[in-house]
Amino acid sequence: MASKRPLPFILPASLDERRRSRELRRHKIKPANIARIYEGDGWVLYIPTKKSYFKLPKVMIPSRELEHRIKTIHAYIEEYKGLIDVERRAEMDAQIREIRSISGKEREVYGRAILGLRGRSVGRKFDLYLYRFSRDRIIETEIGSGDIVLISRGDPLKSDLTATVMHVAKNFVEVAFSQKPPPWVKEGVRLDLFVNDVTFKRMENNLERIRHIESPFSQLRDIVLGLAVAKPAKIVSFDSQNERLNEKQHVAVAKALGAKEIALIHGPPGTGKTTAVVEAVVQFVKAGKKVLAAADSNVAVDNMLEKLAEKEGIDLVRIGHPARVGEKLEKYALFSRIEADPRTQKVKAMLEDAQKLVEVRNRYSKPTQARLRGMSKERVKTLAATGRAYRGVDVKTIQSMAQWIKEDEKVERFYAAIRELETSIIRDIIGGADVVLSTNGMIGAEMLEGFTFDVAVIDEASQQMEPSTLLPMMRAKKVVLAGDHKQLPPTVISNLDILKHSLFERLMERSDTPQTMLEVQYRMNEKIMEFPNLLMYAGKLKADESVAHRKLRLEEVPESRLLAEMFAPDVPLLFADTVDLDADEVLQPRATSYENPVEAEWVMNAVKALLEGGVEADEIGIITPYLAQVKRIRQMLETEGLKVEVKSVDGFQGREKEAIVISFVRANIAKEIGFVKDRRRLNVAMTRAKTKLIMIGNRPTLEAHDPFDRLFDWLKTQKGASIRLFND
Repeated sequence: MASKRPLPFILPASLDERRRSRELRRHKIKPANIARIYEGDGWVLYIPTKKSYFKLPKVMIPSRELEHRIKTIHAYIEEYKGLIDVERRAEMDAQIREIRSISGKEREVYGRAILGLRGRSVGRKFDLYLYRFSRDRIIETEIGSGDIVLISRGDPLKSDLTATVMHVAKNFVEVAFSQKPPPWVKEGVRLDLFVNDVTFKRMENNLERIRHIESPFSQLRDIVLGLAVAKPAKIVSFDSQNERLNEKQHVAVAKALGAKEIALIHGPPGTGKTTAVVEAVVQFVKAGKKVLAAADSNVAVDNMLEKLAEKEGIDLVRIGHPARVGEKLEKYALFSRIEADPRTQKVKAMLEDAQKLVEVRNRYSKPTQARLRGMSKERVKTLAATGRAYRGVDVKTIQSMAQWIKEDEKVERFYAAIRELETSIIRDIIGGADVVLSTNGMIGAEMLEGFTFDVAVIDEASQQMEPSTLLPMMRAKKVVLAGDHKQLPPTVISNLDILKHSLFERLMERSDTPQTMLEVQYRMNEKIMEFPNLLMYAGKLKADESVAHRKLRLEEVPESRLLAEMFAPDVPLLFADTVDLDADEVLQPRATSYENPVEAEWVMNAVKALLEGGVEADEIGIITPYLAQVKRIRQMLETEGLKVEVKSVDGFQGREKEAIVISFVRANIAKEIGFVKDRRRLNVAMTRAKTKLIMIGNRPTLEAHDPFDRLFDWLKTQKGASIRLFND
């Protein structure tokens, strides 16, 4: 029955623009009659203006449920596309602004540039040009394997030459160029960390892809958007490959195997989250499932690959730029697998033959625009066959161009055959693998186009922006997400709050999502664990007996009474209060980051005591929230010739050291501490140490804020865990 009311109506999204317009005209609907258009779930939804009236068949009128679905899907995709664009611009602007506003030397101290390099070629790898940039001075940098760097002769904003970092060593950085670099890279070169725009584009494309994604993949999309509820997970029994799994790890894997659409593994610090993830992957493979194993960072992907490589009988392939795959794991990389395929020799032979054909073709006159004078290639062939000239182009030239065209067609056919064979090799390798491993960003690459998986297992899920997690998630019928939303959230340069909340965190807050929290930690002394456990994990964590009572004992006790007190073996955790010292924070002119010279001196005192006491330098870590303090301490270490790692809290997430020294920096009369009060930052900073944690800060400044007020209340109950520093 026809309706005269301006009801919303739908047309299939499969219709192209021309056919949709024809359908609208058939029902006498003009563009002016349409107020809004939404697209999703296989339909285009039109919202008419209030004064529009037309007769429409019932089949074009959606149910209220369908209308709601289309609007929800459309709104989600458009919102996140906009957010991604804001974040992309913010990242690019931040890099350019920093390059423009601070000196190269300062940027180098922050770890985002390397100066004074000389370059030399070190050969080819696959289709890449490898160059080594070296200098006599030691390279201390945040730049690592897989990063994109901008290469210049001193002014990065005047260069558009980029490369991918393959390896960073003590005195050199090895990078890979996609094309042969210019000769000037041999002397006086500067490398700057830069933004990779490709991942943002892939996230946007993936959002468009899921707009009309079909079943069974649409079920996961609908759970993400709140249009569906995840079904409860069954507990599936299995024979564990890893005999050391604890009860909670076993339950986490059993739930992952028994989940219909989705399962979450919540892994607090040191609880063996990746161990559970790897076991789940192994069990899925045993059950005949094809698995996509992904994470946001190359380090996390390689960590999974390294553990899976220890298992027998699993066919693994690692997708990614050759420069981003760890050297020890290179044999699993797609490019290495291609090289090992017998058909690749045929490709190489065909390329040589193709080059000979190109040489033959180039003996003739190329049909440039100037020579063609408006002729089509077919016209050139016809004129050549009949021996005629055209618009001042003589017969000989026309016949030479015709021959070039014929030879070029042979070249094109030959290259098409080569591309077809190369594509076949790649698709056979990926299609035959039990487990495909990739960063989220690489999943949008052309080589994975058309591939889907039975299960996606995603590690680091709590550190990823939601659109990043969707890249691997929407390639699978089922997903297992692993992470810890109580540690640092995704890094968001634009400061948009919505992007700081990961999909993992959102789903953890929904009680209907199957989830398991791991509860036994294997990293730290139970006293180091205790406060973060109470603060973030409701006291549910337990220290395994193998680590619960581990202690740091120095071979040589410091002469200073204060330092000796700091390193008492029976006190695994200690807060050193600077209240009796003149230890105020400092904000240098035009700077935006705080530093604290006195705290930095005490950090150095602690580090020297550790080194003199027999602790290896690579087992000591220094954490501080402010980059200016990172810079100051790095300079002090360099002056002393000490090679100890110092990073921001973000830089230490996922890491561990025997001993950790934290400098909180903030000390002021107003008792302001800024982002230091983020309890997740405190959680990460405190849970990096295995046997000794020393925190240095100004108690009155910190104690005025949660969670530090709770920390100091707890410290009062811990014998010897708090001291006041003075100049002794």
